[in-house]
Amino acid sequence: MNEDNMQTNHTTSDSSSESVHSSSGTSEPSPEQKQEISKWVEEGMGLSDIQKKINTDFGIVMTYMDVRFLVDDLNLDLVEEEEPVASPDPQDDLSSEQEAEQSSGVRLEVDGVTPPGAMASGSVIFSDGESKKWSIDQFGRLALTGGTDGYKPSDEDVMDFQKQLEASLRGPSL
Repeated sequence: MNEDNMQTNHTTSDSSSESVHSSSGTSEPSPEQKQEISKWVEEGMGLSDIQKKINTDFGIVMTYMDVRFLVDDLNLDLVEEEEPVASPDPQDDLSSEQEAEQSSGVRLEVDGVTPPGAMASGSVIFSDGESKKWSIDQFGRLALTGGTDGYKPSDEDVMDFQKQLEASLRGPSL
């Protein structure tokens, strides 16, 4: 009698595990669901949003990469919303640099050829006419050399120098 109970329990546990697997759903959307996903892509929805919507609407948990492969398998092209980018006008850059130089009196130049050991270098003329060479090493440390010994630029000149240096290093030249 114990053997019969064991067989009955074993059979019951097998059928319950099968029902758990079938109720969890598949990891692949049905053809109707794929049509709905196609509509989402056409509407411009991004992959992460599609991934979330597949989970909430269909109860299917898919990784981001699985969603990407699904979109590729369906031969769909994601619609990327392009932000309007104003074309850079070199005259605008020059005029803003010239305005900064005129308002501050600090003029900064970046060398075309960087000396060994430096990531960037150039020269600066402060508002009082004092000039220095500057360089930034591979650790990001700034060095000022040359000019009058013991010279210290004004706080305003230092701030303007830093602003111009940052703008120059972010520009297209580097």
